[in-house]
Amino acid sequence: MHIIVVGLSHKTAPVEIREKLTFPLQDQEGPLQHLVSYESIAEGVILSTCNRTEIYVLASDLNKGKADILNFLSSFCDLDQDKILNYLYFKHQEKAVHHLFMVVSSLDSMVVGEAQILGQVKDAYQCAFENQATSTIFNRLFRETLSVGKKVRTETGIGENAVSISYAAVQLAKKVFGNLNGHTVLVMGAGEMSELTAQHLMANGVNSVLVTNRTHERAVDLAKKFNGKAIGFDDYHNYLQDADIVISSTGAPHYVIHRDVVAEAMRKRKNKPIFFIDIAVPRDIEPEVGELYNVFLYDIDDLQSVVNTNLAERNKEAVKAKRIIDKELNKFISWVNSLEVVPTISALKREAEEIRASETEKILSKMQDISSKDKNLINTLTSAIVNKLLHKPIVSLKESSNRKDGYIYTESARYLFGLNDDENEEQ
Repeated sequence: MHIIVVGLSHKTAPVEIREKLTFPLQDQEGPLQHLVSYESIAEGVILSTCNRTEIYVLASDLNKGKADILNFLSSFCDLDQDKILNYLYFKHQEKAVHHLFMVVSSLDSMVVGEAQILGQVKDAYQCAFENQATSTIFNRLFRETLSVGKKVRTETGIGENAVSISYAAVQLAKKVFGNLNGHTVLVMGAGEMSELTAQHLMANGVNSVLVTNRTHERAVDLAKKFNGKAIGFDDYHNYLQDADIVISSTGAPHYVIHRDVVAEAMRKRKNKPIFFIDIAVPRDIEPEVGELYNVFLYDIDDLQSVVNTNLAERNKEAVKAKRIIDKELNKFISWVNSLEVVPTISALKREAEEIRASETEKILSKMQDISSKDKNLINTLTSAIVNKLLHKPIVSLKESSNRKDGYIYTESARYLFGLNDDENEEQ
């Protein structure tokens, strides 16, 4: 049996290619059934996100399995194989499992440590399971995979530090206020970065949003998204005293927030802390604003510095994550190798011989007057009985190895004869 992954990602293919090879989760029933209908493919899972599409299969033949995946991709996405080959990566057996563990741990993501991929892998597996596209091997593989992803997130700090400008602003705001519940944010400029930062702040407890923009209609539209209030651009100074957090990204060629305006607002606030996030280039906020008591001012370079530091911290945690992956990989590959016919037959013979020898020895120890010749005859007899009993199961196992679902018979034999007990004890 061969575990294979064929895929493309943000590392290997531009967005115009990735968008053509997508399989939305809600539409995967047909593709999954088509995938496992190929003669060589016994099990399959389709992982499709905005940054990657990967086809995982269990195949009876390596080369046939790769060819069938290529046929599947080109037929469903209406692309010539020659056109997509340059963007694809192929991984087999241990390397395929290692890749999957790296993916679920977010070590292969565009942003190391991002949290979404664990849920995306879980959804992809659940969809395949519900559509009966998985069985013994992939059920264990993907359950182990999800366990690895959870271990990495709980046993390392890979997801703890902010690695986006917008989220870094939230983390800094928390350092100023401790808790963002009940605070008010004033958004100056209705651009994408301002909106994203406001979204993060709302998700972390901010409950009141004021929005201003030179084009008032855009301020109104953005305020609606947050159930907030749009105010006139020239009137912002009348509301500054109510804001605990100010996000500014207006695109103006000069400063729009000056020291004297903030000083007046602070007087009215009785010097309660206020946090300014200046993500505009050129800057919106006069640098001298940051000199005022209890005024905390961060510009885009400050935020980027935080992001860079946090990325370095995440990369340190990635080393710990890789240790977890290597340990779990070795355990899983050992189990997969045990399902090959030859090791299973050897284990079956060894188990039977240990039982035969032990039980025979018990009987012979009670027969004091028996000759060596008779002992040899008894040993020969018991060996012959065991061999004949095992002959048909062993022949059947060898014959089943040529079938695409042959591993199911191997796993059944291991279960029925208790050959997995030692492995389970080790784990």
